[in-house]
Amino acid sequence: GLSPLFVLRHIEIGERPLLHSIPFHTFISLPSSVQSRPRSEWRMIDSGSVSPALSAALDEAMLDARDRSAVPNTLHFYVRDRPTVSIGQNERVEQSVYLEQVRARGVFIVRRCSGGSAIYTDGGQLIFATVVHRSDLPNDIMKSYEVVCGAIVLGLRRLGLEASHKPVNDILVNGRKVSGSAQLRRGSAVLHHATLIVDLDLDAICAVLRPKNADGGPSHNLAGIGGLMDHAYTMDEVKEAVAKGFSEKFDAGMVKGELTGEERKSAERSVAEKYGRDEWNFLR
Repeated sequence: GLSPLFVLRHIEIGERPLLHSIPFHTFISLPSSVQSRPRSEWRMIDSGSVSPALSAALDEAMLDARDRSAVPNTLHFYVRDRPTVSIGQNERVEQSVYLEQVRARGVFIVRRCSGGSAIYTDGGQLIFATVVHRSDLPNDIMKSYEVVCGAIVLGLRRLGLEASHKPVNDILVNGRKVSGSAQLRRGSAVLHHATLIVDLDLDAICAVLRPKNADGGPSHNLAGIGGLMDHAYTMDEVKEAVAKGFSEKFDAGMVKGELTGEERKSAERSVAEKYGRDEWNFLR
């Protein structure tokens, strides 16, 4: 079962339960040093529970919209509504997962637009994407990861966790990996999406993902933050802490927003033509 940290309500639709996260505050207050003169204002979107195909499509739609300067910098939260393996754009499916287990467990495979390794996600992970203008991050890839991961670290420390960034893209708490991320640059915009493990299903990860390393990974050092904290926080509070971390790191005010009509249309089109199709997800 999910830890007390992961507070969600289940709604039965047909035979499959969907998870719906609790809405959170429209405005995120900033540290006193930032409140007087935030450098910018970001849009914050909470999509709640979404399908794997739609989650990938939304990230790319927001990236393209930011590249056109049609939207401001955006922080996007969501939870996938079913067990999913997210495959890096250039990965080969059969080298990344045990297909027999994927099919037996009903795990959905989606190929994301960014690179990196395959990851397993389910209702126990909070996923968030930041879409920003290139000028808001260093041109150097390693340094840009340091900035964004630094924002996540600040958020987790607000929850009393001794978090740290392990380059290139890992977040550790007590030496255990709780978050990983990937990045894609397109035109004038940068997409950085990350997964935060709240409640860890280690058995599923070991059954579905092929080891990345000779030591028998991929999961030997993973942990969920729900099992590392003295106090049980709601998912709402976790989101708010992460958002405050980004507010502090980027000197930005966070205001709850919505997708534009064009972003919605673009995402729907991408689901129909790309992320919802085996031709893309099993491309390699």
